[in-house]
Amino acid sequence: MTIHHDKAAYGKLASLNEEFSQERLEEMTKKLNETEVYGEQYRRMIAGELYDPSDSELASMRKRVRKLFKQYNDSDEDDMKQREELLREMFGKCGQRLYCEPPLRFDYGCNTEVGEDFYANFNLVILDCAPVRIGKQCFIGPNVTIATPVHPLLSCDRNMRRADDGHYYDLEYAKPITIGDNVWLASGVIICGGVTIGHDTVIGAGSIVTRDIPAGVFAAGDPCRVIRELRESDKMQLPLR
Repeated sequence: MTIHHDKAAYGKLASLNEEFSQERLEEMTKKLNETEVYGEQYRRMIAGELYDPSDSELASMRKRVRKLFKQYNDSDEDDMKQREELLREMFGKCGQRLYCEPPLRFDYGCNTEVGEDFYANFNLVILDCAPVRIGKQCFIGPNVTIATPVHPLLSCDRNMRRADDGHYYDLEYAKPITIGDNVWLASGVIICGGVTIGHDTVIGAGSIVTRDIPAGVFAAGDPCRVIRELRESDKMQLPLR
């Protein structure tokens, strides 16, 4: 597979694009806090605060995207128009030229943004309780999980509890995930909440990413760590067309 790159990936590595910065995520959270379109539990979820996932609005949003990705996963291989329409209805924002091999699954869908030329292989799972931002020219291998949810460590905080109306619920929170341009996540990668992956980076198969990974490197392992910088010598001899 050819690694997409730009000159900034070699020598001095450029910082993550501004559009994927923490400031951008904070700005989005502020805008959500100022709007009355969403309820209190959604606001708390997006803001990274403890929230109640049994909230009726959140349950309705999850049901909506589940119906959409079931349509997508059951769609005919030749009906590319329907598949693109369904993808654009599921993702909160997406660029030109995107394709996901079914099956595909979301928690909400609307909290995930992807850039142009996005490709995901079989069985991508995005648990987007917090914002997920994926840049342009990103390739996702099969069986990749991008998971923003976090459960409290102490059982007294994490366990199910009974509401006044008799239903049971738990309290959760979530951390955003940001993936820069030209990133390749190989087969079986798991990205945990709160992680930022820099542009032009490759994450090796089976890696579990629990901490930030810089731009322009090959990283792998459990937990994922930087193996080495990507170099000009890694460039492949492309065939003439």
